[in-house]
Amino acid sequence: MKKSIGVSSNLFPMPVLMIATYDEYEKVNVMNMAWGGICARNMVALNISEGHKTTKNMRLHGAFTLSVANVETMNASDYFGIVSGNDVEDKFERTGMHAVKSTRVDAPIVEEYPLTLECKVVEFQDTVYGLRVLGEIVNTLVDESVLAQDGTVDPSKLNALIFDTFQHGYYAVGEKVGQAWENGTEFM
Repeated sequence: MKKSIGVSSNLFPMPVLMIATYDEYEKVNVMNMAWGGICARNMVALNISEGHKTTKNMRLHGAFTLSVANVETMNASDYFGIVSGNDVEDKFERTGMHAVKSTRVDAPIVEEYPLTLECKVVEFQDTVYGLRVLGEIVNTLVDESVLAQDGTVDPSKLNALIFDTFQHGYYAVGEKVGQAWENGTEFM
């Protein structure tokens, strides 16, 4: 039997996305967020509030990178969600992580993240429901260590984190349990 728990934002899994931007002094800022994802073949949508330093930086530079946090970067990635760049000037430096400038967009690439989408801001949609930032993916960077032999990303090597909105935990993704567009054919 199902029990009603009312209106909630609980959905599982949620991605652990890392948004990297430059501020007005070209200083790296990284924010941890779960309210976003792919919304079209070459587009991402981020649901973010206006008060974030990341939002200000995206408005200033018209670009960001979007990375997937993994088990190896969990502590630093969590820190990026705990602390605001509005309050802590050396937020990125405290983690000991490293960044290089993208050659495609005006945003940093955090070297420790194995999967990064380089994005240019296409539109800020300020609605009654909040602010949504649409970004066009102009390139994807993948660390060779997470590639399968055929050149595609191997999720078991990526070791990506997902966020649990129910109990606020992180979980690692990796075990393949089926094949999309194949397992359901038994009902055809």
